[in-house]
Amino acid sequence: MSLPLKADHGLLVAFEGLDQSGKQTQAELLRDRLISNGRRVRLLSFPDYQTVIGAEIGRALRGERHYTADVMQLLYVANRYEFKDEILRVTESGTIILCDRYLASSVAYGEAQGLDAEWLTDIQKYLPQPDITILLDIAPEVSATRKTSDRDKYERDLSLLSRVRSSYLRQSGAARWARLNAERTADAVAADVYAAVGEQLRDRDG
Repeated sequence: MSLPLKADHGLLVAFEGLDQSGKQTQAELLRDRLISNGRRVRLLSFPDYQTVIGAEIGRALRGERHYTADVMQLLYVANRYEFKDEILRVTESGTIILCDRYLASSVAYGEAQGLDAEWLTDIQKYLPQPDITILLDIAPEVSATRKTSDRDKYERDLSLLSRVRSSYLRQSGAARWARLNAERTADAVAADVYAAVGEQLRDRDG
């Protein structure tokens, strides 16, 4: 199925889920399929380690810096704000942006560490909001089996990941979310991703 092409309508799609849930894979598969249908697509991944703030996040994840949970989430959010104007400009030009992690990540990981979900949502309210957030849902134990080495401090903590998943599941009850079982094959998940995004595009294109 090909989606109708209208260059003046962009879209912001966020992929969320635990590490190794397939966010990058699904974003790339969706990008390729949308491009084949004549769409302009841009991939973003957060955190973006190429900025000064992103580099500092990388140091913290490697254990070279030690920040409290609230400071870490402020860094993650600030990293997204660095791209605010670019996201607005690109989507307004008709390009579809696919984000590997976005707003819900701070809520999920922050809430899992005892931070207030309402505060985490509020500090991101001036960022461009996703047209659809796709939750690629897997169990923490599946995440662990998919990556057995070089796991950062979050990836090694299965108890934390269980709380993160609970937050994601709670958030996914909101409008403009699609919760998908990501423990299936990549092709099966990709079909559901395309269907969910296609519905948003049809609504946007009218």
